[in-house]
Amino acid sequence: MTEQTLSPSGGTAPQRRSLKEAFALYTQRDVLSVSLLGFSSGLPLALTGGTLALWMKDVGVTLTTIGLFSLVGLPYTLKFLWAPVLDAVDVPLLSRLLGRRRGWLLTCQIVLMAAIAALAVQDPVASPFAVAACALAVAIASATQDIAVDAFRVERLDSSSEQAAGMAGYVTGYRLAMLATGAGVIALVAYLEEAHALPRATSWFWGYALAGACVAVGVAATLFAREPKAPERKVGEGTGHRLLATTVGAFRDFLTRDQAVMILLFVMLFKFCDAFAGVLTGPFVLDIGFSKATYVEIVKVVGFGGTIVGGFVGAYLARAYPLVTCLWISGVLQMTSNLGFTLQAYAGPNASVLTGVILVENFTSAIGTVIFVAYLSALCGAREHTATQYALLTALTAVGRTLLGSSSGAIAEASGWPLFFALTAVAGLPGLAALGWLQVKGHFRALKPDEAG
Repeated sequence: MTEQTLSPSGGTAPQRRSLKEAFALYTQRDVLSVSLLGFSSGLPLALTGGTLALWMKDVGVTLTTIGLFSLVGLPYTLKFLWAPVLDAVDVPLLSRLLGRRRGWLLTCQIVLMAAIAALAVQDPVASPFAVAACALAVAIASATQDIAVDAFRVERLDSSSEQAAGMAGYVTGYRLAMLATGAGVIALVAYLEEAHALPRATSWFWGYALAGACVAVGVAATLFAREPKAPERKVGEGTGHRLLATTVGAFRDFLTRDQAVMILLFVMLFKFCDAFAGVLTGPFVLDIGFSKATYVEIVKVVGFGGTIVGGFVGAYLARAYPLVTCLWISGVLQMTSNLGFTLQAYAGPNASVLTGVILVENFTSAIGTVIFVAYLSALCGAREHTATQYALLTALTAVGRTLLGSSSGAIAEASGWPLFFALTAVAGLPGLAALGWLQVKGHFRALKPDEAG
């Protein structure tokens, strides 16, 4: 069959590939490493997001408080502040043994397991500040791991075909992890409560403790992966000087390009509609009358199938069509899919409707993730500051999840569910406006085809 490599300028470069060769690409060591690291990256997000929101809802915490807890995700927004450290500084001993990127990966994973274990023993009702502190520690460790994983992926995968396959594998691994820490944790909690009559607090403890143990997959991936080639460093250059040079160089390289401000605005706005709706999806499903078991079966398990298919469809689109076309497709899809939740609000606890809504939402979200990661990867420059630039870009995408998410509970309580999800769809319009501006200004023609992934 004929595949085509992504070209931001609008052209395509045909490549002849058999199905066997395409499958072999996904099992190639570097692509497989990225897929497994995607699993490690996806584990913590639900534990401080959707699953934590459901835990708090389950023990009687108000929607407004649940919404405010999304602020523990601020490290995902601010991670660019310490990303230069991962570019310029080596971890003692581990970086010498494993290399710069893998040393940081293993360090983050060890800290992450400890932070999740600490969160597992907290009580959201009796000790909300302790829960917030532990969730914040998880988010910081997770955000730092994301910096290292993203830099590893951009540097380790060379060709555009590897980047597209790596993105699909990364999304699959990420969503598998979210299934484990979402549906898996919730199903385990429900099982322990119902089948073994364990107290609610004990059941949630075991759910979080086992989720923390799953970080071992990331540890294995780090040890299995091959270290990317590191940039040459000047002889005698001190750590402080290198850190300053990395920081200044990364921001100067990015901010001096054409349309830099609009690029940053687009990156920040593109995922607003997903972020706005995502914080309260779990509480919404429970609030309209579904049980935790149904939530797991449909939202997590059934929706996962849509995610897997969407990830590989997104990878195909990234190889077959211009980048700007893919961004338009995914931007429109993510807006319209949110309107399905408005339909669900009117339908009530109708399992058939929920199944369709969740399948569409997961399918479109996965497509959007693959395409957007392709765009962010295309924006990154030299290896000396890959982590810093990519962290800045992904941090901006987290603005919507944290700042908008913090007010989502209060808005939902004031507007009601149908209007709330209609508003989340409207929140996608500014991102499309920024995309149109960049296209008119020739931004996508300026990106190199081999950087587009």
